Amino acid sequence: MNENCVLALGFFDGVHLGHGGLLARTREVADRLGLSAAALTFDTHPDELVFGRPVPLINTPADREWLMHTYYGIDRVFSLHFDRETMHQPWREFVLQRVLGEYHAAHVVCGHDFRFGDRGAGDPEKLAALCHEEGVGCDCIPEIRVDGQTVSSTLIRRLLTEGEMARAVRFLGHPHVLSGTVVSGRKLGRMIGIPTANLQLPPGVLTPRFGVYAAKACFDGQRLPAVVNIGVRPTVGGGSVTVEPWILDYEGDLYGKRLRLEFYTFLRPERKFSSLEKLRQEILHNAAQTRAFFDDSEQSC
Repeated sequence: MNENCVLALGFFDGVHLGHGGLLARTREVADRLGLSAAALTFDTHPDELVFGRPVPLINTPADREWLMHTYYGIDRVFSLHFDRETMHQPWREFVLQRVLGEYHAAHVVCGHDFRFGDRGAGDPEKLAALCHEEGVGCDCIPEIRVDGQTVSSTLIRRLLTEGEMARAVRFLGHPHVLSGTVVSGRKLGRMIGIPTANLQLPPGVLTPRFGVYAAKACFDGQRLPAVVNIGVRPTVGGGSVTVEPWILDYEGDLYGKRLRLEFYTFLRPERKFSSLEKLRQEILHNAAQTRAFFDDSEQSC
């Protein structure tokens, strides 16, 4: 970490359009100064320690880093361990020792609501003043509003839990991403001609509303349409929550592979069917809906 960089500050859960404003500015300033574009985040959500309550995350840290690199060209992502020492570190010390010292920021970018340091005493105004004293550039990005609402991770978490996937995607500025390794399942889908892969949700990641979604499955350089069920599979007596994509137009063994799912829209709630044949017919209908959704999306581009 000896290389100077332009550094974006924040947690970036979801990497939504609000984050996009400051990440895009980070990339822009880095290009102008001939430096790398970097982001500083934390390994756990600060609210978990500050308020003592769990915060289900929109993405895993790895997915967050992938989104920042893919959509905003961020070169490096630093993940700082958030513990009581970090929580109680004075704000000036955090800037001088961490941001400017450890991470060698030559220019800093933050959002309008960024708070840091012991008891949240640091804010964008104090950050800008201290950076000016140290001869370091600083930009504070105003809030981003879509459809009259301020874009925030809290809003997107609510939309995901309510099954409002299409609205969540609008505020994210990209599909909702969940990644995991394909694990062995009961292979019940193969019995009805619909072979699904099985992913376990990573610990601490938010579970969207149980139901069926139109998505894209990405693996081995391929990006294919998929019908994805999130839930407990009541028709076949399931128990634990699983994420099961049926990847259309694909035949092959996915066990052990890393799979990235990109969610676009909610098709229907999860429900119990009276027979496996009725379940099969409904999934085939969902597959037709998924194909039509992506056909319409591509034509409108």
